[in-house]
Amino acid sequence: MLDLERLRALHSVATYGSVSAAADVLHVTTSAVSQQLAKLERETGQKLLERNGRGVRLTDAAELLVAHAERILSLVEQAQADLEAHRGSVVGQLTVASFPTAIRGLMPAALRSLRADHPDLRVLLREEDPMRSMPLVLRGDFDMAVVQDWNNEPLPLTEGLHKGVICEDVADVALPAGHDLAGRDTIDLKELAGDPWISSSSDSICCDWLLRTLRAIDSEPRIDHQAYEFATQLSLVAAGLGNIILPRLGRCDVPPGVAIVPLSAPLSRRVYAVWREEAARRPAIRAAVTALRAAIPAGGGEEVAARVI
Repeated sequence: MLDLERLRALHSVATYGSVSAAADVLHVTTSAVSQQLAKLERETGQKLLERNGRGVRLTDAAELLVAHAERILSLVEQAQADLEAHRGSVVGQLTVASFPTAIRGLMPAALRSLRADHPDLRVLLREEDPMRSMPLVLRGDFDMAVVQDWNNEPLPLTEGLHKGVICEDVADVALPAGHDLAGRDTIDLKELAGDPWISSSSDSICCDWLLRTLRAIDSEPRIDHQAYEFATQLSLVAAGLGNIILPRLGRCDVPPGVAIVPLSAPLSRRVYAVWREEAARRPAIRAAVTALRAAIPAGGGEEVAARVI
């Protein structure tokens, strides 16, 4: 009978391209992966890996076995989810990827609630940009990811994933206090055409979105400075170096020298949890989504960070 962990090792090598990459994902040594593969070769009586320069490549027999392994591992995950659902208990381990703003604005309260209500559940959290986290969920690196999209640019959901809406997060403009429009009640984004902007790193979903949003109003973006965290971006705004689009969930302590002005045509983003179809029945997934929705900061008027929808 084929050993499940050996199949998992082979599937990881096929997915990530090398023995060392598979070892990193499986949190074991490269030697341990090599031993598992050697045992699988003896078990099947087939050569599974061949040297290819400095790396390895899968043989035809390995490719055939990987196709079966993918289905087997999916069925095992579905069986585990069904058993957890049948038992109705929130137990085990839940690995979660999340973008930085949600980690700061939602995760502390959500994780505290999960720990208090479900002490037998262990949640492991890692910061990831949404463009990277959804593929990682799909291939099994994470059980769930917290991601975002914007009302003018919906998130395409990859086949094989389900999503649940956590909240809607309204965005304002943060301007240097000395800006000519800083005292306005609202601003049309077109009024800021030609201004310098501050954004997150160029490989992030937020930077891509800002570029497309500004170009949609016939304004070629002038992004002079890039910083990932909103707190850092606000410091640059306070120094008079540019404007930012600031979601309310990402609003930390606003430093002196910054004016926050709502947009006359509001921009907002939706925050989602996404998970694999096979895991949809896991009580741990449902508990995490519930905790995230309950973690929306409370407030009133413009101080509301986000709202559950």
